[in-house]
Amino acid sequence: MNTIEKFSIVRISEEGENDTEDVVAREFSLTIILNNQELVTLLCSPTDLEYLAIGFLFSEGLLKGKDEIKKLVLDTKRGVVRVETEEKGELARDVLFKRLITSG
Repeated sequence: MNTIEKFSIVRISEEGENDTEDVVAREFSLTIILNNQELVTLLCSPTDLEYLAIGFLFSEGLLKGKDEIKKLVLDTKRGVVRVETEEKGELARDVLFKRLITSG
């Protein structure tokens, strides 16, 4: 998946208007589902999505290591990564309040 996208733009400067192309960073919406519980939606660059999901779960204290992961399925068309672990307990109530996190 491309991380940048080209657009036709009108650049305005002291010299006037100029029709040209420019690139912008592409943003991707990724929802992380842990043990069938929707956890968070991240707005991110569209690369290394599996690593992003694992890193997020680790940094939030929901994973202690990669050996806890039983299954990981990434669906880029739907913008969803499903992670299954051996631990199937209920997530803490405050963790379940779905959040939207942007990178900027």
